[in-house]
Amino acid sequence: MSVPTATLASFKIPAVTNEPMKSYAPGSADRANLEAALKQLRAQGPIEIPCVVNGEEVRTGIMEKQIMPHEHKTVLANYHNADEALVAKAIDGALAAKLDWENTPFNDRAAIFLKAADLAATKYRYKIMAATMLGQGKNAWQAEIDAAAEMIDFWRFGVKYAEELYAVQPPQNPSGTWNRTEYRPLEGFVFAVSPFNFTAIGGNLAGAPVLMGNVCVWKPAPAATYASYVVYEILKEAGLPAGVIQFIPGPAPEVVGQVLKHPEFAALHFTGSTHVFRKLWKDIGNNIENYKSYPRIVGETGGKNFHMVHKSANVATVVNNTIRSAFEYQGQKCSACSRCYVPDSLWPEIKKGLVETHSRVQVGPVDTFTNFMGAVINQISFDKIKSYIEWAKTDAESEIIAGGSYDDSVGYFVQPTIIVTTNPKSRTMTEEIFGPILTIYVYKADEYESTLELVNNSSMYALTGALFSQDRYATILGANKLRNAAGNFYINDKCTGAAVGQQPFGGGRASGTNDKAGSAAILSRFVSPRSIKEAFVDLDDFVYPSNLA
Repeated sequence: MSVPTATLASFKIPAVTNEPMKSYAPGSADRANLEAALKQLRAQGPIEIPCVVNGEEVRTGIMEKQIMPHEHKTVLANYHNADEALVAKAIDGALAAKLDWENTPFNDRAAIFLKAADLAATKYRYKIMAATMLGQGKNAWQAEIDAAAEMIDFWRFGVKYAEELYAVQPPQNPSGTWNRTEYRPLEGFVFAVSPFNFTAIGGNLAGAPVLMGNVCVWKPAPAATYASYVVYEILKEAGLPAGVIQFIPGPAPEVVGQVLKHPEFAALHFTGSTHVFRKLWKDIGNNIENYKSYPRIVGETGGKNFHMVHKSANVATVVNNTIRSAFEYQGQKCSACSRCYVPDSLWPEIKKGLVETHSRVQVGPVDTFTNFMGAVINQISFDKIKSYIEWAKTDAESEIIAGGSYDDSVGYFVQPTIIVTTNPKSRTMTEEIFGPILTIYVYKADEYESTLELVNNSSMYALTGALFSQDRYATILGANKLRNAAGNFYINDKCTGAAVGQQPFGGGRASGTNDKAGSAAILSRFVSPRSIKEAFVDLDDFVYPSNLA
């Protein structure tokens, strides 16, 4: 089928604002609807999830299980893994769909994503939240801000930022000429690799390049397969043509191997571990002569995020923001607070506040709404976090002042753990843990400036960080000293919770390429601009005026 490309008007998209948050308060209709969705998904389980290639469901028989982290004997979904042959077919299918999709006018591409956002906000809201809660261990609030609000915001604001990007045109048009720029999709296909911890990230890793006219091969995280499949269902119902996104669960060696050796590989859109991202970058470099173009590499990886406290800080603000940032979603956010620097002048008050507040943190199944924390994602994660706790128990420079216990008999539960260390470069102050462990270093209050240097130079990561201060000069000094320590920097607020349309997200150093998800900047990475000059006046002669005698 040949897609028509006529543009009959210059369209203006509807006004875009952040999706309103629902509270799921006791007795509310929203809580009742979410509870019903949770029960329904349990009753239906385990669901069978296929690969989707060229719009067709493919069942390879190479099966894996997605379990419930808080109830690991219960299988939520059985999903089919792609093999090498199916990955190759998916790539070929994406490339076959490319021309019609990139020739589809922007208003039609935009309409699909705006409709998808509305579907996620209404018809699919409770289903995708329930899939995220049961499959990825999020409580209702964390599922709401991720699988509902953030994903909706990614799609709506993506359309807004694309419109703005397309509107960036040359400011000068000398007499007799018209200069313009078009933003072509990349030659080839985009490979999206999404993580387990945010359903919305999967929707954006595949969605952002596709919005700009690209085709995409999407490998979702195994532990987020069910919610990712719901994302695909939403986009399909919104009108996304077959083949534009190929949904390919599968083991990394088989999928990645087929993708990176293909000459039409055009871009990697990745969120995950620093180790994996570096390995992919090296593999891309080793294949560079095989590609038609230099592949774009866009990635957001790990973090060792900090809260830096000045002696003028408000104690209650520090305590509440630190507890929430360190322990919401079991510390499994790329942005979670993992290290905290507290002046000795405030330490007695802050310690008391942290211990008291910690005692109120409830841990348990996600479908018990009073629980603030659930289980960590899997056995591998549980064992890693457990090893850090056991290390801290034997380390002469570390003291556990709250938490420190764990139990994987029913689910992968780790109690929120607070460690105080006398060594600012101890393992738990410098290594990424990705779990509910917070380590605190108490510094001398009059050594604020040198401690800022310590914060800046103690980690290879630079994702998020927060400064708590009520002294404006101290705030200015801290913001300047920590300029490169975090791509997302917060003043008197926690280092988690970036919102699309408010704080574009991403960090530098070992934390990624800092292309800022939720902004026009990241969309620009998936287009290849073409400058066009059209002359309206004939050239009468080739000679320059200065050549005239």
